[in-house]
Amino acid sequence: MSPHILVLGGTTEARRLAAGLAARPGVRVTTSLAGRVSRPAALEGDVRVGGFGGADGLAAWLREHQVDAVADATHPFAAGITANAARATAATGLPLVVLRRPGWQPGPGDRWHPVASLDAAAELLPRIGQRVLLTTGRLGLAAFARLTELHFVVRSVEPPDPPMPPDTQVLLARGPFTVADESALLRAHRIDVVVTKDSGGEATAAKLTAARELGLPVVVVRRPALPEGVTTVPDVAEVLDRLGLNPP
Repeated sequence: MSPHILVLGGTTEARRLAAGLAARPGVRVTTSLAGRVSRPAALEGDVRVGGFGGADGLAAWLREHQVDAVADATHPFAAGITANAARATAATGLPLVVLRRPGWQPGPGDRWHPVASLDAAAELLPRIGQRVLLTTGRLGLAAFARLTELHFVVRSVEPPDPPMPPDTQVLLARGPFTVADESALLRAHRIDVVVTKDSGGEATAAKLTAARELGLPVVVVRRPALPEGVTTVPDVAEVLDRLGLNPP
């Protein structure tokens, strides 16, 4: 019987994984998207959009659709989805492989301020800057809404959800970005502090290099902890290895 793999997607790595799985003879792949992006990129295999209804709903879907393994390739900050995947696969006895791109690491000259949450970032900001480039995505801006004395440039792929800081300029853009482009943006808006999540990857890393070259501080929100017992792999090839789908 052909194995059926569910990919929890929404990232570049998920698209690559779906393509890698679909290229394996006899493998059926279904990618699940949360539906938060209005025009997702094309995917190999089947696609479903929307939530499952928590861990119990996901477990029921896995049984109903005769899934053989789950590959979680969601965003590193999609903690709720990963937690539900861990509980659902434990309940159904299915293997779970979590694909996470490596996080960013500070280098010489970086002025990083690691924090545990968006709330902690908002608490720190007034002490280190007044003009903020906020690149934490369109969700979670409520954490910064009380900072009425600061100017924010918010960059996201989709229009952000309110509430948000009163003095906010929204830039809709999708990476990858170049260092030259990021440096020009920081200068044009007279940014004096950058806020980002530790998403990892190359597509949006240029802002970190630009900030370092301009001597700007960067507030970096650390990744949430993984569920107990869950480990990660860094790339598509290792997911295929874990699933036994790479040639010997």
